[in-house]
Amino acid sequence: MKKLEAIELKNLNLLKHYRIIRKWASKNNDLREADLELLIYLDCTDLFTKKDFELGVYSYSWDNRRWSRLIKGDWIKVWRTRNRTTQKYNIYTVSFKGKQLINRIYRIMLKEEDLPTSSRRNSIIKGNSYMDKVLTKAIYNVNKDNN
Repeated sequence: MKKLEAIELKNLNLLKHYRIIRKWASKNNDLREADLELLIYLDCTDLFTKKDFELGVYSYSWDNRRWSRLIKGDWIKVWRTRNRTTQKYNIYTVSFKGKQLINRIYRIMLKEEDLPTSSRRNSIIKGNSYMDKVLTKAIYNVNKDNN
């Protein structure tokens, strides 16, 4: 496998529109931006324990409800349950729903897919607030830059 050089990564422009893509993903999926980034981190580790989750949370703002919110929202699933004898703790994984969202973010960043511009598939396009109107303009710019 070929090692990527820094200049090759820069030429891909992966991070150019990351902020707008992150805002779109979090707003349309009822996630906080820190939760989304944490899901991306956890998806890279594949299987994790609650202790791994706590280690990953250190770089984000304190939110003691984050774990239960991600579990209730079906973003994190139990991969293996504990049985109190041989398995002392549960092992978790990012759910199918979470993996689909993360893969879609990657496809948008790689310019394989555009951000949705219909109000049915993107709640930002409705323009309910000033910030939504600004993001709508930015979404159109991202899509124009991808083409």
